Amino acid sequence: MTEIKFVSSAVSRRTLLVGAMLSSAFAAQPFQAWADPVDDPSMAGPLGDISMGASDAKVTFIEYAAVTCSHCAAFHNEVWPGIRSRWVDTGKMRFVLRGYPLNPLDTAAFMLARAEGGRNYYPITDLLFEKQTSWAFTEKPLDAMRDLLRQAGFDKTKFDTTVSDQALYEQVKRVQAQAVKVLDVHATPTLFLNGERHEGALNSKAFDEIVQKMLV
Repeated sequence: MTEIKFVSSAVSRRTLLVGAMLSSAFAAQPFQAWADPVDDPSMAGPLGDISMGASDAKVTFIEYAAVTCSHCAAFHNEVWPGIRSRWVDTGKMRFVLRGYPLNPLDTAAFMLARAEGGRNYYPITDLLFEKQTSWAFTEKPLDAMRDLLRQAGFDKTKFDTTVSDQALYEQVKRVQAQAVKVLDVHATPTLFLNGERHEGALNSKAFDEIVQKMLV
């Protein structure tokens, strides 16, 4: 099992109700199209992208995913570790995970991953993918996710406060709205390698072949 390390932080003392905001609609905001739409800064939403790897890497890998998507979990648990070691950790690729919520649980999950400036963004999303079957498909998935994220520093108060943050909710949903409107993303995972679109998860061999051609 992958060891997940989290940055410690003080627990918020505010108490708010987990409310109806998880099911409210969000309208996309106007944007200015860029030459390469996937790299348009507005696509990252108001919170911006959280990237992994060298900023000047020759290949940029942007993935739209949902933490309740079984195909996304399979990709992250089985294929992604090798991709990271071969390409990201060697400075050849920059990786960005953008949340594409399929349901209120996904929205809540990406809100939690974005808490405190996203300092634990990848440890949290990695953990949710790794343990997906233990929380996403249970009778009370939100409670199961709350229990799981205790190891990430979320007690009940901090968890409930985060998923009740309307501003954060709208910021997370903005990313999905832009992906639909600009890139016509309608399924997860959707992968972009230097702007080249690939719908559905790729296996290691197919992914590496694409990257190798881009590095020539």
